[in-house]
Amino acid sequence: MSLSSPPHYLIASLGSIGKRHYRNLRALRPQAVITVLRRPESEPVTTLGEEIAEVYSIEAALALKPDAAILAGPAPTHVALAQRFAENGIPVFVEKPLSHDLVGLTALSRTANENGLAVMVAYNLRYNKALVAVREQLLRGTIGNVLAVRAEVGQYLPDWRPDSNYRDGVSANKALGGGPLLELSHEIDFLYWIFGMPQRVSGVGGRFSDLDIDVEDCIELCFEYDSPRRIISLHLDFLQRPAARLCKFIGSIGTLTWDALEDTFVVETVEPTLDRKVMRVPTDDRNQMYIDELSEFLAAVESRGDVSIPLSQGIDVMRIIDAAARSIASGRTEAPKAFEDFL
Repeated sequence: MSLSSPPHYLIASLGSIGKRHYRNLRALRPQAVITVLRRPESEPVTTLGEEIAEVYSIEAALALKPDAAILAGPAPTHVALAQRFAENGIPVFVEKPLSHDLVGLTALSRTANENGLAVMVAYNLRYNKALVAVREQLLRGTIGNVLAVRAEVGQYLPDWRPDSNYRDGVSANKALGGGPLLELSHEIDFLYWIFGMPQRVSGVGGRFSDLDIDVEDCIELCFEYDSPRRIISLHLDFLQRPAARLCKFIGSIGTLTWDALEDTFVVETVEPTLDRKVMRVPTDDRNQMYIDELSEFLAAVESRGDVSIPLSQGIDVMRIIDAAARSIASGRTEAPKAFEDFL
């Protein structure tokens, strides 16, 4: 597929993340034509500094023959839209999480592969410079073999987006794909990015606060690995004040502790001698992560190249999320479903 001149991109939904992608796309491709797929009843957007071209159905969006599509709506809308774009040979950038369940993912994967399309899942933490440095330290063996991990992320939901009513947001509503498992799945993704697919997943969770939501507000997960033997515990919540995002990696000769909000990590090792290093990898502009991921996708579209977070990895993260959800419901340890078992 050769790009139109000027290139034409479509963004599905203009919520907070859709607006961010719109601004970043305009900055990266100033001459591009950008159209937004929205519901007919959506309120006009006046905060993007330009008149917004809109369409109100997938058929109208496809008729424009965009060069690529960016899906920024609620998770339950992603797969059906991505499937339609993929069937029409249009590369897709999907905001995380890829979906709210496993339905339709094998068909989407098959279509994307048959058409040779880039489908990228937007886990922007993979572009966090401190986390990239942490991963490099771990893969280098700085703390030896990683035997155990303790990760947590949490923020009081009403403080998350203080300019809007938390009750109306995606995070608070099951029908929109809310809840910590999906909304805070960055942690699941980066643990998968570093360590791969766990063999077993167990979890507990529920609503423990008086927040006016219909999803869990606190979840504890455990991932077990067999080769090499490793255990990971992960805490997700909508409760913490102040917010926290931390991860401690426990290795055979030391520990590494990452504080995402401070952009620091501490390495402490005991071999050959006791050593402690504090490293800071600042993120001066947190929007840069979003710019970097979108830049990679646009470059892949233009060159028909690969992306570093392909559809297959987004599906793997959904396999872990699905196993966690099944464990919370059943009270048993669950194994991630094999790809061929999806219905």
